[in-house]
Amino acid sequence: MKHYDYVLVGSGLYAGVFAWYAAKAEKSCLVVEKRDHMGGNVYCQDMEGIHVHKYGAHIFHTSNRKVWDFVNSLAEFNRYTNSPVANYKGQMYNMPFNMNTFSRMWGISTPKEAKEIIERQRAEITGEPKNLEEQAISLVGREIYEKLVKGYTEKQWGRDCRDLPAFIIRRLPVRYTYDNNYFNDLYQGIPIGGYNVMIEKLFADCDVELGKDYLENKDYYDSLGDRVIYTGPIDAYYGWKFGKLEYRSLRFETEVLDEENHQGVAVVNYTDRETPYTRIIEHKHFEFGTQEKTVITREYPVTWEEGMEPYYPVNDEKNQALYQKYAALAAEESRVSFGGRLGEYKYYDMDKVIASAMEAAEREFQ
Repeated sequence: MKHYDYVLVGSGLYAGVFAWYAAKAEKSCLVVEKRDHMGGNVYCQDMEGIHVHKYGAHIFHTSNRKVWDFVNSLAEFNRYTNSPVANYKGQMYNMPFNMNTFSRMWGISTPKEAKEIIERQRAEITGEPKNLEEQAISLVGREIYEKLVKGYTEKQWGRDCRDLPAFIIRRLPVRYTYDNNYFNDLYQGIPIGGYNVMIEKLFADCDVELGKDYLENKDYYDSLGDRVIYTGPIDAYYGWKFGKLEYRSLRFETEVLDEENHQGVAVVNYTDRETPYTRIIEHKHFEFGTQEKTVITREYPVTWEEGMEPYYPVNDEKNQALYQKYAALAAEESRVSFGGRLGEYKYYDMDKVIASAMEAAEREFQ
């Protein structure tokens, strides 16, 4: 029976970056992956010659030059810029909130006019905001909140904005320029050929077992390696001994359409409460596709239950307190390290996951 230096539980970006560094240090790795494919949530499925982001839109962006250089050593990135559009009952608005948004909403043309309207509307909230609704209005005013924040947020969280804590929205980006680039980061793009190109390079030197649940056969897999890098849910690792952490999940409805261009942009957010999905992704636009057909995905937020994919940690005080109990147990482990979105119960952008894994690997192999 082959013995490994590391058993990697999961095959997302955190495990992949660690595996890449392990290979450079001439260490052996076994990957144990529950799904029937590699790549975690960045996995792309080929449909009609289009790289479909199977688990929701993944747009790479970072200001970390070290991370940017690293991912570009794995794949060539295109010049895709995230410029989503919001659909509110058929009215189209640019995101993030900028002069194009304000001009469309109020028929104005200057930053001065926009500031005056927003400041006037913000003034209705006096004192400390008591909930998410008051917090949002205090940041962007009543009208932007009603049309572009309220419905989307209530669908995302499954609760009325007045029942959500204010701290969920600490800030809402408002730009007094005609700039539709959603991110402020220095670098942005999509790997040409999809994220699978990166994943294949990251795990190139690993042995892999797909469709295997590490936790169902934990003692066996532990016996195969000197160390374990665990990127699954931390509470599941400890058998939920303190209780279950909460998540929001997503349901995806993907459809091939016999048309060349369905919505003219990769991402359209549906910000009214009545439309059951939060957004439609048209995948070909991530890579400027010219295929005859197109593939769209509707995204429906759902309450996470056992057996569903956990996507978004519920970062309220109750869940953070519960996570700290598990983190204290994890800190005592000598053979096991926890990392990534589920292992650290943290909503991570891709570049932050990669940076975290790089730091862990550099500590391990220095």
